[in-house]
Amino acid sequence: MNRDLDKLQPYPFQKLARLFGEVTPNAAMKPISLHIGEPKHETPRFIKDALVAGLDGLANYPTTIGSDALRKSIADWLVRRYSIPALDAKAQVLPVNGSREALFAFAQAVIDRSRKDPAVVCPNPFYQIYEGATLLAGATPCFLNTLPEDGFALNFAQLPEETWQRTQLIYVCSPGNPNGRVMPLAEWKTLFEMSDRYGFVIAADECYSEIYFGDDQPLGALQAAQQLGRGDYKNLVVFSSLSKRSNVPGLRSGFVAGDAKILEKFALYRTYHGCAMNPAVQAATIAAWNDEAHVAANRHFYTEKFAKVIALLAPVLPVTKPDAGFYLWIRTPTADTAFAQQLYRDYNVSVLPGSFLAREAHGVNPGANFIRLALVANLDETLEAARRIAEFTQKR
Repeated sequence: MNRDLDKLQPYPFQKLARLFGEVTPNAAMKPISLHIGEPKHETPRFIKDALVAGLDGLANYPTTIGSDALRKSIADWLVRRYSIPALDAKAQVLPVNGSREALFAFAQAVIDRSRKDPAVVCPNPFYQIYEGATLLAGATPCFLNTLPEDGFALNFAQLPEETWQRTQLIYVCSPGNPNGRVMPLAEWKTLFEMSDRYGFVIAADECYSEIYFGDDQPLGALQAAQQLGRGDYKNLVVFSSLSKRSNVPGLRSGFVAGDAKILEKFALYRTYHGCAMNPAVQAATIAAWNDEAHVAANRHFYTEKFAKVIALLAPVLPVTKPDAGFYLWIRTPTADTAFAQQLYRDYNVSVLPGSFLAREAHGVNPGANFIRLALVANLDETLEAARRIAEFTQKR
């Protein structure tokens, strides 16, 4: 067996199951889950209809690069959403089976094991796929702690010159998981300059880009590149998904876009990887990217929940609205694991300890004494959970 498998750590939800296994939840209260970022809003009917209408496509093998219509729908959406020049849909866009699958596979294609001690830089806390992909690609994960005192910005100075010289890939997430921060143009400028200096590839995870508040659309990586005169998207690949945007996590549909030279090699890798998108899923995907009304409605639901939940929690916890996304990242008055376990025991509400989303780096675990709340359930259930959390915190 691949010995690198032994380097993988348990997933955060496995750790949570063990933590909760030590106690018995309050059976007098209905269980409410806020620990996992799985969208719970209803899937739009027109997407379901398009999926069914595309079932005849099951009689054919799909191609790795997807249909021309699929790539064009994605390319056209990128132009509309980010006000960027038209992309070459055949060379700069590639469909994938959800951003998770692609984020993992990308490291396997990018990392050159023949170079000494390859490094991959990740934010910390982080989406654990980044670390697993790094380890199984034969590289070493190196972490940039995103801290409240820095406004959760990427502090590139945390890593020494020697590490940057070994870096082949960096994962960034904007809007961020778990803090919801959107990277500003100045931060992108610094990152692009470092990519030019050291030659590393940027994997920009943007799966939360369409959940924001008001009219302030989050800046995207391709958009930032264009504004900084980088129209070729050199060493930049963006990862996006319909899961959160369109409430279809089970559809497993997303895309990558950016540097044509990198995508050409990634498409070659994927040809052997055997991960072509189901033709019926392609039909539903085209329908989803071509419609914005359901996305606006989805944002409205989240906006309402955030406003009401924050009003309930603000008197007892230091909670603020994120730039975007559907998480609240909240500092706890006690250890995050104890807070989460006792909340589950006494009020049957599950939240995720922040330390489970991070690794100790530079002397600290930057997720410690934080919890992540995913405001994904319906309004009534989410508000009931917030009321329980507020009561639990007050009693403590």
